[in-house]
Amino acid sequence: MAASEATGRFRSAMSKSKDPSGLLISVIRTLSTSDDVEDRETEKGRLEEAYEKCDRDLDELIVQHYTELTTAIRTYQSITERITNSRNKIKQVKENLLSCKMLLHCKRDELRKLWIEGIEHKHVLNLLDEIENIKQVPQKLQQCMASKHYLTATDMLVSAVDSLEGPLLQVEGLSDLRLELHSKKMNMHLVLIDELHRHLYIKSTSRVGQRSKEKGRISSLVKDSSPVPLLDVTNLSTPRKFLDSSQFSTPGNSSGKDVSLIEIKEDLELDPEENSSVFMGILIKGLAKLRKVPETVKAIQDRLEQELKQIVKRSTTQVADNGYQRGENLAQENQPRLLLELLELLFDKFNAVAAAHAVVLGHLQQTVASPSSQSDGDIKLYDMADVWVKIQDVLQLAERDRQPPPLKNAAEGKAESVENGIIL
Repeated sequence: MAASEATGRFRSAMSKSKDPSGLLISVIRTLSTSDDVEDRETEKGRLEEAYEKCDRDLDELIVQHYTELTTAIRTYQSITERITNSRNKIKQVKENLLSCKMLLHCKRDELRKLWIEGIEHKHVLNLLDEIENIKQVPQKLQQCMASKHYLTATDMLVSAVDSLEGPLLQVEGLSDLRLELHSKKMNMHLVLIDELHRHLYIKSTSRVGQRSKEKGRISSLVKDSSPVPLLDVTNLSTPRKFLDSSQFSTPGNSSGKDVSLIEIKEDLELDPEENSSVFMGILIKGLAKLRKVPETVKAIQDRLEQELKQIVKRSTTQVADNGYQRGENLAQENQPRLLLELLELLFDKFNAVAAAHAVVLGHLQQTVASPSSQSDGDIKLYDMADVWVKIQDVLQLAERDRQPPPLKNAAEGKAESVENGIIL
């Protein structure tokens, strides 16, 4: 009876407790409280039988899962080794970092000195490259001026002067080059202004002169042999239309008034004077880079009347030459027809000049309106009314200075026309 109760307590303890130590303590307590030797032996036998059964089950499980168990053990050993190696490496890295930190701290001043020297050497190399490029500026500038690529020449000259008066100011070996380029910069705008006036008054009227020469040749073939009455040019009407600025543009390009100054670029592979409007825009951009826009406007205003008078003189000589080539003399009966030819030529040339001034004035207005020109102060421009007033004054002066007596022959007529300025 006591043995059965002890066995029941043992089984209930096994079912309730999963801890092997607790189970062992429960069995020992059961055996110690039991008075029957047979019960103890029986309980002992059962324990031995259960132990053997567990040992057999364990062996079977090991046999069944031997491969997985071996793989798991090997994997665990490999992971353990890697973790151990990683710990050792991390420890070594920490020690190396501490050593580097200590060495860097000891060499900090020397490293800083080397770093500063590296920056200085790099700056010196940049200055040497810049000096080498600046030494080539005079030769390149001469080539650009010879090919009339004035915008490239201006950019090159302004950049070189800024460098020579800025970072390279203390370089004594560049003093002569500095003076040379500074002198060229001071006189550069005079060349650009002369080129601008050449396109305003000569280039713009060259085609007009050619058309007038062809027209005079045709009129000499169909002229009437009857005497031509004298004309009163005082009230002569001018129904001819103004020339537009299409003559200043090449085929495929818009007129000069529609060209934005910002969009104008200089192509070193093309003839810079192929498009007169673009070329004048390039000249204006160069003058703006030189900060000589006020001087340019003043020069245009000062030279306007004189240039118009030169056009009158050249036109007079041209009409006299055309008549001489047609075999005409400058007798009294030919004066009215030559006068009419001269007036038509002057009207065409002055209209062409006015169109060229409109293009230049548009470029100047864009330049003055740009933010880069605001620092130059208030720049007062001229307008087209000023141009037409000067044209009218020159025409009135030419009419007032006309010479009524006929010329003896074509050669003398040419000389006198050049001296007097006009045949009227």
